[in-house]
Amino acid sequence: MSSTKAFDIPKALVWKAYLDVKRSAGGSGIDGQSMEGFENDLKNNLYKIWNRMSSGSYFPPPVRLVEIPKADGGVRPLGIPTVADRIAQGVVKRYLEPLVEPEFHEDSYGYRPGRSALDAVAQARRRCWRDDWVLDLDISKFFDTLDHALLMRAVKRFTACKWVLLYIGRWLRADVQLPDRTLQARNVGTPQGGVISPLLANIFLHLGFDQWMTENYPNIHFERYADDIVVHCRSLKQLEWIRDKIENRMERCRLALNPAKTRVVYCKDTQRKEQWPCQSFDFLGYTFRPRSARNYRGEFFVSFSPAISRKAAQSLRQKIRREWRLQTRTYLNLDELAHRINPVISGWVNYYGKFCRSELHSVLDHINEALAGWAMRKFKRLRRRKTRAHAWLKDLARRNPELFAHWRYQGWMTRAV
Repeated sequence: MSSTKAFDIPKALVWKAYLDVKRSAGGSGIDGQSMEGFENDLKNNLYKIWNRMSSGSYFPPPVRLVEIPKADGGVRPLGIPTVADRIAQGVVKRYLEPLVEPEFHEDSYGYRPGRSALDAVAQARRRCWRDDWVLDLDISKFFDTLDHALLMRAVKRFTACKWVLLYIGRWLRADVQLPDRTLQARNVGTPQGGVISPLLANIFLHLGFDQWMTENYPNIHFERYADDIVVHCRSLKQLEWIRDKIENRMERCRLALNPAKTRVVYCKDTQRKEQWPCQSFDFLGYTFRPRSARNYRGEFFVSFSPAISRKAAQSLRQKIRREWRLQTRTYLNLDELAHRINPVISGWVNYYGKFCRSELHSVLDHINEALAGWAMRKFKRLRRRKTRAHAWLKDLARRNPELFAHWRYQGWMTRAV
Protein backbone atom coordinates (compact mmCIF):
# COMPACT_ATOMS: atom_id res chain seq x y z
CA MET A 1 0.00 0.00 0.00
CA SER A 2 1.22 3.48 -0.84
CA SER A 3 2.43 5.40 2.21
CA THR A 4 0.33 8.35 1.09
CA LYS A 5 -2.91 6.42 1.09
CA ALA A 6 -4.91 5.47 4.15
CA PHE A 7 -6.58 2.48 2.47
CA ASP A 8 -5.41 -0.08 -0.07
CA ILE A 9 -8.24 -0.12 -2.64
CA PRO A 10 -7.34 -1.77 -5.96
CA LYS A 11 -7.96 0.38 -9.03
CA ALA A 12 -9.36 -2.69 -10.75
CA LEU A 13 -12.21 -2.69 -8.22
CA VAL A 14 -13.20 0.83 -9.28
CA TRP A 15 -13.11 -0.17 -12.96
CA LYS A 16 -15.32 -3.22 -12.37
CA ALA A 17 -17.74 -1.12 -10.33
CA TYR A 18 -17.95 1.36 -13.20
CA LEU A 19 -18.79 -1.45 -15.64
CA ASP A 20 -21.53 -2.66 -13.27
CA VAL A 21 -23.09 0.80 -13.08
CA LYS A 22 -22.84 1.27 -16.84
CA ARG A 23 -24.74 -1.99 -17.43
CA SER A 24 -27.50 -1.11 -14.99
CA ALA A 25 -27.97 2.41 -16.43
CA GLY A 26 -30.08 4.70 -14.20
CA GLY A 27 -30.87 8.40 -13.97
CA SER A 28 -28.69 11.29 -12.95
CA GLY A 29 -28.22 12.49 -9.38
CA ILE A 30 -28.26 16.01 -7.96
CA ASP A 31 -25.40 17.09 -10.26
CA GLY A 32 -27.44 16.26 -13.37
CA GLN A 33 -24.56 14.27 -14.83
CA SER A 34 -25.48 11.32 -17.04
CA MET A 35 -23.34 8.27 -17.69
CA GLU A 36 -22.45 9.78 -21.08
CA GLY A 37 -21.32 12.98 -19.38
CA PHE A 38 -19.27 11.01 -16.86
CA GLU A 39 -17.58 9.10 -19.67
CA ASN A 40 -16.50 12.31 -21.42
CA ASP A 41 -13.62 12.40 -18.94
CA LEU A 42 -13.75 8.77 -17.85
CA LYS A 43 -10.12 8.17 -16.87
CA ASN A 44 -9.91 11.31 -14.74
CA ASN A 45 -13.30 10.76 -13.11
CA LEU A 46 -12.48 7.17 -12.14
CA TYR A 47 -9.12 8.27 -10.78
CA LYS A 48 -10.82 10.88 -8.59
CA ILE A 49 -13.11 8.23 -7.09
CA TRP A 50 -10.20 5.88 -6.39
CA ASN A 51 -7.97 8.65 -5.01
CA ARG A 52 -10.58 10.02 -2.63
CA MET A 53 -11.74 6.60 -1.41
CA SER A 54 -8.14 5.46 -0.89
CA SER A 55 -7.25 8.58 1.10
CA GLY A 56 -10.40 8.44 3.24
CA SER A 57 -11.59 11.81 1.90
CA TYR A 58 -14.56 10.60 -0.13
CA PHE A 59 -17.82 12.12 1.13
CA PRO A 60 -20.98 11.16 -0.74
CA PRO A 61 -23.15 13.98 -2.08
CA PRO A 62 -26.87 14.08 -1.17
CA VAL A 63 -29.15 11.68 -3.01
CA ARG A 64 -31.92 13.05 -5.21
CA LEU A 65 -35.39 12.08 -3.98
CA VAL A 66 -37.82 10.83 -6.62
CA GLU A 67 -41.31 9.72 -5.62
CA ILE A 68 -42.75 6.87 -7.71
CA PRO A 69 -46.57 6.47 -7.60
CA LYS A 70 -47.79 3.16 -6.19
CA ALA A 71 -50.89 1.24 -7.20
CA ASP A 72 -52.51 1.84 -3.78
CA GLY A 73 -52.35 5.61 -4.23
CA GLY A 74 -49.21 6.15 -2.16
CA VAL A 75 -45.68 6.85 -3.34
CA ARG A 76 -42.44 4.92 -3.16
CA PRO A 77 -39.47 7.22 -2.33
CA LEU A 78 -36.33 6.48 -4.35
CA GLY A 79 -32.99 8.08 -3.58
CA ILE A 80 -30.94 8.52 -6.75
CA PRO A 81 -27.18 8.93 -6.16
CA THR A 82 -24.89 10.60 -8.67
CA VAL A 83 -23.12 8.42 -11.24
CA ALA A 84 -19.83 8.80 -9.38
CA ASP A 85 -21.45 7.89 -6.08
CA ARG A 86 -23.06 4.81 -7.60
CA ILE A 87 -19.61 3.69 -8.73
CA ALA A 88 -18.18 4.34 -5.26
CA GLN A 89 -20.99 2.28 -3.73
CA GLY A 90 -20.28 -0.41 -6.29
CA VAL A 91 -16.67 -0.59 -5.06
CA VAL A 92 -17.85 -1.42 -1.53
CA LYS A 93 -20.49 -3.81 -2.87
CA ARG A 94 -17.89 -5.71 -4.90
CA TYR A 95 -15.64 -6.03 -1.85
CA LEU A 96 -18.39 -7.01 0.58
CA GLU A 97 -20.59 -9.30 -1.52
CA PRO A 98 -18.16 -12.25 -1.74
CA LEU A 99 -17.84 -12.20 2.06
CA VAL A 100 -21.57 -12.30 2.81
CA GLU A 101 -22.99 -14.23 -0.13
CA PRO A 102 -21.83 -17.71 1.03
CA GLU A 103 -23.49 -17.09 4.40
CA PHE A 104 -26.90 -16.06 3.08
CA HIS A 105 -29.92 -18.33 3.45
CA GLU A 106 -30.96 -20.58 0.56
CA ASP A 107 -34.47 -19.08 0.62
CA SER A 108 -33.23 -15.50 0.25
CA TYR A 109 -33.61 -14.59 -3.43
CA GLY A 110 -33.50 -10.82 -3.81
CA TYR A 111 -30.56 -9.11 -5.56
CA ARG A 112 -28.33 -12.15 -5.35
CA PRO A 113 -26.12 -13.58 -8.11
CA GLY A 114 -27.53 -16.76 -9.61
CA ARG A 115 -30.96 -16.29 -8.01
CA SER A 116 -34.08 -14.67 -9.38
CA ALA A 117 -37.60 -13.64 -8.49
CA LEU A 118 -38.90 -16.53 -10.62
CA ASP A 119 -36.93 -18.96 -8.43
CA ALA A 120 -38.75 -17.54 -5.41
CA VAL A 121 -42.16 -17.79 -7.12
CA ALA A 122 -41.48 -21.41 -8.12
CA GLN A 123 -40.46 -22.35 -4.58
CA ALA A 124 -43.51 -20.58 -3.13
CA ARG A 125 -45.76 -22.52 -5.53
CA ARG A 126 -44.29 -25.87 -4.43
CA ARG A 127 -44.73 -25.03 -0.77
CA CYS A 128 -48.28 -23.75 -1.25
CA TRP A 129 -49.13 -27.15 -2.70
CA ARG A 130 -47.61 -28.80 0.37
CA ASP A 131 -48.72 -26.48 3.22
CA ASP A 132 -52.28 -25.25 3.68
CA TRP A 133 -51.60 -21.77 5.02
CA VAL A 134 -49.51 -18.73 4.11
CA LEU A 135 -48.51 -15.73 6.21
CA ASP A 136 -47.92 -12.91 3.71
CA LEU A 137 -45.68 -10.50 5.62
CA ASP A 138 -45.38 -6.79 4.95
CA ILE A 139 -42.69 -4.89 6.86
CA SER A 140 -43.85 -1.31 7.25
CA LYS A 141 -41.53 1.13 5.40
CA PHE A 142 -38.54 -1.17 5.77
CA PHE A 143 -35.99 0.84 3.77
CA ASP A 144 -37.17 4.11 5.34
CA THR A 145 -36.96 2.93 8.97
CA LEU A 146 -33.90 0.68 8.98
CA ASP A 147 -31.95 1.38 12.17
CA HIS A 148 -28.40 2.57 11.41
CA ALA A 149 -26.79 1.30 14.60
CA LEU A 150 -28.25 -2.19 14.23
CA LEU A 151 -27.32 -2.26 10.55
CA MET A 152 -23.71 -1.34 11.27
CA ARG A 153 -23.58 -4.06 13.92
CA ALA A 154 -24.84 -6.52 11.31
CA VAL A 155 -22.20 -5.47 8.75
CA LYS A 156 -19.47 -5.82 11.37
CA ARG A 157 -20.45 -9.47 11.78
CA PHE A 158 -19.01 -10.06 8.30
CA THR A 159 -16.10 -7.64 7.99
CA ALA A 160 -13.80 -5.41 10.04
CA CYS A 161 -12.48 -3.61 6.94
CA LYS A 162 -12.15 0.02 8.03
CA TRP A 163 -12.83 1.70 4.71
CA VAL A 164 -15.91 -0.44 4.06
CA LEU A 165 -17.38 0.47 7.44
CA LEU A 166 -16.38 4.13 7.03
CA TYR A 167 -18.13 4.60 3.71
CA ILE A 168 -21.23 2.60 4.58
CA GLY A 169 -21.65 4.86 7.59
CA ARG A 170 -21.29 7.96 5.43
CA TRP A 171 -23.81 6.69 2.87
CA LEU A 172 -26.33 5.96 5.61
CA ARG A 173 -25.99 9.53 6.93
CA ALA A 174 -25.95 11.27 3.52
CA ASP A 175 -28.57 13.99 3.12
CA VAL A 176 -31.56 13.71 0.81
CA GLN A 177 -32.36 16.48 -1.66
CA LEU A 178 -36.13 16.97 -1.84
CA PRO A 179 -37.92 17.94 -5.08
CA ASP A 180 -37.88 21.60 -3.98
CA ARG A 181 -34.04 21.30 -3.68
CA THR A 182 -33.99 21.62 0.10
CA LEU A 183 -31.79 19.16 1.98
CA GLN A 184 -33.12 16.76 4.59
CA ALA A 185 -30.87 15.05 7.11
CA ARG A 186 -31.35 11.32 7.60
CA ASN A 187 -30.70 9.33 10.76
CA VAL A 188 -32.65 6.17 9.86
CA GLY A 189 -33.17 4.21 6.67
CA THR A 190 -31.19 3.54 3.53
CA PRO A 191 -32.51 4.96 0.25
CA GLN A 192 -33.99 2.61 -2.32
CA GLY A 193 -32.13 3.34 -5.52
CA GLY A 194 -28.66 3.11 -4.07
CA VAL A 195 -26.27 0.42 -5.32
CA ILE A 196 -25.33 -0.67 -1.81
CA SER A 197 -28.86 -0.58 -0.30
CA PRO A 198 -30.09 -4.03 -1.46
CA LEU A 199 -26.98 -5.72 -0.10
CA LEU A 200 -27.34 -3.90 3.23
CA ALA A 201 -30.99 -4.95 3.39
CA ASN A 202 -30.02 -8.58 2.79
CA ILE A 203 -27.34 -8.44 5.47
CA PHE A 204 -29.77 -6.99 7.99
CA LEU A 205 -32.63 -9.38 7.26
CA HIS A 206 -30.31 -12.38 7.03
CA LEU A 207 -29.41 -11.89 10.68
CA GLY A 208 -32.71 -10.36 11.74
CA PHE A 209 -35.02 -12.89 10.08
CA ASP A 210 -33.50 -15.69 7.96
CA GLN A 211 -30.93 -16.97 10.44
CA TRP A 212 -33.27 -16.39 13.37
CA MET A 213 -35.99 -18.49 11.69
CA THR A 214 -33.52 -21.26 10.84
CA GLU A 215 -32.10 -21.43 14.36
CA ASN A 216 -35.43 -21.27 16.19
CA TYR A 217 -38.09 -22.62 13.80
CA PRO A 218 -36.28 -24.81 11.24
CA ASN A 219 -39.45 -26.67 10.20
CA ILE A 220 -41.28 -23.50 9.12
CA HIS A 221 -40.26 -22.52 5.61
CA PHE A 222 -40.30 -19.17 3.86
CA GLU A 223 -39.21 -17.26 0.77
CA ARG A 224 -37.73 -13.79 1.06
CA TYR A 225 -37.04 -11.33 -1.74
CA ALA A 226 -35.52 -8.25 -0.06
CA ASP A 227 -38.25 -7.21 2.41
CA ASP A 228 -41.02 -9.21 0.68
CA ILE A 229 -41.57 -12.38 2.76
CA VAL A 230 -43.92 -15.36 2.50
CA VAL A 231 -44.09 -17.88 5.37
CA HIS A 232 -45.70 -21.35 4.94
CA CYS A 233 -47.56 -23.09 7.76
CA ARG A 234 -49.26 -26.45 8.16
CA SER A 235 -52.18 -25.13 10.22
CA LEU A 236 -53.90 -21.91 11.22
CA LYS A 237 -52.82 -22.50 14.82
CA GLN A 238 -49.18 -22.75 13.77
CA LEU A 239 -49.53 -19.62 11.66
CA GLU A 240 -50.99 -17.52 14.47
CA TRP A 241 -48.26 -18.75 16.80
CA ILE A 242 -45.39 -17.91 14.43
CA ARG A 243 -46.95 -14.55 13.55
CA ASP A 244 -46.68 -13.49 17.20
CA LYS A 245 -43.06 -14.65 17.30
CA ILE A 246 -42.21 -12.73 14.12
CA GLU A 247 -43.93 -9.56 15.35
CA ASN A 248 -41.84 -9.67 18.52
CA ARG A 249 -38.69 -10.28 16.50
CA MET A 250 -39.42 -7.31 14.25
CA GLU A 251 -39.87 -5.10 17.30
CA ARG A 252 -36.45 -6.18 18.58
CA CYS A 253 -35.04 -5.22 15.17
CA ARG A 254 -36.81 -1.83 15.49
CA LEU A 255 -39.14 -2.66 12.63
CA ALA A 256 -42.89 -3.26 12.50
CA LEU A 257 -45.29 -5.36 10.46
CA ASN A 258 -47.96 -3.46 8.56
CA PRO A 259 -51.22 -4.88 10.00
CA ALA A 260 -53.26 -3.73 7.00
CA LYS A 261 -51.05 -5.54 4.49
CA THR A 262 -49.92 -8.60 6.47
CA ARG A 263 -52.38 -11.31 5.42
CA VAL A 264 -53.40 -14.78 6.55
CA VAL A 265 -54.13 -16.84 3.42
CA TYR A 266 -55.72 -20.27 3.01
CA CYS A 267 -54.28 -22.10 -0.02
CA LYS A 268 -57.61 -23.47 -1.24
CA ASP A 269 -57.64 -26.30 -3.80
CA THR A 270 -59.66 -29.40 -4.67
CA GLN A 271 -58.44 -31.35 -1.64
CA ARG A 272 -58.72 -28.55 0.93
CA LYS A 273 -62.24 -28.11 2.29
CA GLU A 274 -61.90 -25.42 4.97
CA GLN A 275 -63.51 -22.01 4.51
CA TRP A 276 -61.49 -18.83 4.93
CA PRO A 277 -62.20 -15.31 3.64
CA CYS A 278 -58.72 -14.70 2.21
CA GLN A 279 -57.61 -17.19 -0.44
CA SER A 280 -55.07 -15.20 -2.45
CA PHE A 281 -51.87 -13.18 -2.08
CA ASP A 282 -49.50 -11.28 -4.34
CA PHE A 283 -45.80 -12.07 -4.50
CA LEU A 284 -43.29 -10.54 -6.94
CA GLY A 285 -45.87 -9.55 -9.55
CA TYR A 286 -47.79 -12.84 -9.34
CA THR A 287 -51.14 -13.55 -7.70
CA PHE A 288 -51.44 -16.93 -5.99
CA ARG A 289 -55.06 -18.13 -5.83
CA PRO A 290 -57.28 -21.15 -6.64
CA ARG A 291 -57.33 -21.75 -10.41
CA SER A 292 -58.87 -24.30 -12.70
CA ALA A 293 -56.29 -26.75 -14.04
CA ARG A 294 -56.22 -30.03 -15.94
CA ASN A 295 -54.29 -33.15 -14.97
CA TYR A 296 -52.48 -35.59 -17.26
CA ARG A 297 -55.76 -37.48 -17.84
CA GLY A 298 -57.48 -34.33 -19.03
CA GLU A 299 -59.60 -34.03 -15.88
CA PHE A 300 -60.26 -30.60 -14.37
CA PHE A 301 -59.35 -29.79 -10.79
CA VAL A 302 -58.62 -26.71 -8.64
CA SER A 303 -54.97 -25.84 -8.07
CA PHE A 304 -53.55 -23.07 -5.88
CA SER A 305 -51.20 -21.50 -8.41
CA PRO A 306 -49.58 -18.22 -9.50
CA ALA A 307 -50.29 -16.06 -12.55
CA ILE A 308 -49.56 -12.45 -13.42
CA SER A 309 -51.23 -10.19 -10.88
CA ARG A 310 -53.92 -7.67 -11.79
CA LYS A 311 -51.67 -4.83 -10.60
CA ALA A 312 -48.77 -6.03 -12.76
CA ALA A 313 -50.98 -6.46 -15.84
CA GLN A 314 -52.46 -3.00 -15.34
CA SER A 315 -48.97 -1.52 -15.00
CA LEU A 316 -47.85 -3.14 -18.27
CA ARG A 317 -50.93 -1.87 -20.11
CA GLN A 318 -50.27 1.64 -18.80
CA LYS A 319 -46.70 1.46 -20.08
CA ILE A 320 -47.97 0.48 -23.52
CA ARG A 321 -50.40 3.41 -23.57
CA ARG A 322 -48.43 6.14 -21.81
CA GLU A 323 -44.78 5.33 -22.48
CA TRP A 324 -44.76 3.52 -25.82
CA ARG A 325 -47.35 5.83 -27.45
CA LEU A 326 -47.08 3.87 -30.69
CA GLN A 327 -49.56 6.14 -32.49
CA THR A 328 -46.89 8.85 -32.42
CA ARG A 329 -44.16 6.56 -33.82
CA THR A 330 -45.36 6.61 -37.42
CA TYR A 331 -41.91 7.75 -38.54
CA LEU A 332 -40.74 4.17 -37.85
CA ASN A 333 -41.24 1.29 -40.26
CA LEU A 334 -42.33 -2.17 -39.09
CA ASP A 335 -38.82 -3.56 -38.65
CA GLU A 336 -37.71 -0.50 -36.68
CA LEU A 337 -40.81 -0.68 -34.50
CA ALA A 338 -40.25 -4.37 -33.81
CA HIS A 339 -36.58 -3.76 -33.02
CA ARG A 340 -37.59 -1.14 -30.46
CA ILE A 341 -40.31 -3.02 -28.56
CA ASN A 342 -39.37 -6.71 -28.97
CA PRO A 343 -36.76 -6.76 -26.16
CA VAL A 344 -39.36 -5.39 -23.75
CA ILE A 345 -42.04 -7.83 -24.90
CA SER A 346 -39.63 -10.76 -24.58
CA GLY A 347 -38.77 -9.69 -21.04
CA TRP A 348 -42.44 -9.54 -20.08
CA VAL A 349 -43.21 -12.94 -21.60
CA ASN A 350 -40.14 -14.57 -20.04
CA TYR A 351 -41.09 -13.27 -16.59
CA TYR A 352 -44.88 -13.11 -16.42
CA GLY A 353 -45.41 -16.02 -18.81
CA LYS A 354 -43.45 -18.48 -16.70
CA PHE A 355 -46.56 -19.60 -14.80
CA CYS A 356 -50.07 -19.77 -16.29
CA ARG A 357 -49.10 -17.90 -19.48
CA SER A 358 -52.73 -17.68 -20.64
CA GLU A 359 -53.33 -14.96 -18.03
CA LEU A 360 -50.79 -12.79 -19.88
CA HIS A 361 -52.88 -12.69 -23.06
CA SER A 362 -54.79 -9.59 -21.98
CA VAL A 363 -51.50 -7.68 -22.03
CA LEU A 364 -50.41 -9.20 -25.35
CA ASP A 365 -53.79 -8.30 -26.86
CA HIS A 366 -53.22 -4.74 -25.68
CA ILE A 367 -49.98 -4.68 -27.64
CA ASN A 368 -51.94 -5.71 -30.73
CA GLU A 369 -54.43 -2.90 -30.08
CA ALA A 370 -51.54 -0.44 -29.95
CA LEU A 371 -50.05 -1.86 -33.17
CA ALA A 372 -53.41 -1.54 -34.92
CA GLY A 373 -53.58 2.08 -33.72
CA TRP A 374 -50.11 2.66 -35.14
CA ALA A 375 -51.17 1.18 -38.50
CA MET A 376 -54.28 3.40 -38.61
CA ARG A 377 -52.05 6.44 -38.23
CA LYS A 378 -49.33 5.13 -40.53
CA PHE A 379 -51.37 4.06 -43.55
CA LYS A 380 -54.05 6.22 -45.15
CA ARG A 381 -56.11 3.23 -46.32
CA LEU A 382 -56.53 2.10 -42.70
CA ARG A 383 -57.43 5.43 -41.11
CA ARG A 384 -60.59 5.31 -39.02
CA ARG A 385 -61.01 1.67 -40.06
CA LYS A 386 -60.35 -0.31 -36.89
CA THR A 387 -61.73 -3.61 -38.15
CA ARG A 388 -59.68 -3.40 -41.33
CA ALA A 389 -56.56 -2.47 -39.31
CA HIS A 390 -56.94 -5.56 -37.13
CA ALA A 391 -57.47 -7.74 -40.21
CA TRP A 392 -54.30 -6.26 -41.73
CA LEU A 393 -52.40 -6.97 -38.50
CA LYS A 394 -53.59 -10.58 -38.35
CA ASP A 395 -52.62 -11.14 -41.99
CA LEU A 396 -49.19 -9.69 -41.24
CA ALA A 397 -48.82 -12.05 -38.26
CA ARG A 398 -49.75 -15.03 -40.45
CA ARG A 399 -47.19 -14.08 -43.08
CA ASN A 400 -44.45 -13.05 -40.65
CA PRO A 401 -45.12 -14.68 -37.27
CA GLU A 402 -41.63 -13.87 -35.94
CA LEU A 403 -41.88 -10.10 -36.54
CA PHE A 404 -43.17 -9.23 -33.05
CA ALA A 405 -42.00 -11.29 -30.11
CA HIS A 406 -45.44 -12.05 -28.65
CA TRP A 407 -47.04 -13.44 -31.80
CA ARG A 408 -45.44 -16.85 -31.40
CA TYR A 409 -47.41 -17.22 -28.15
CA GLN A 410 -50.71 -16.19 -29.76
CA GLY A 411 -51.58 -19.01 -32.13
CA TRP A 412 -54.86 -17.40 -33.17
CA MET A 413 -52.90 -14.43 -34.56
CA THR A 414 -50.85 -16.57 -36.93
CA ARG A 415 -53.58 -18.94 -38.19
CA ALA A 416 -54.88 -18.39 -41.70
CA VAL A 417 -57.93 -16.12 -41.91
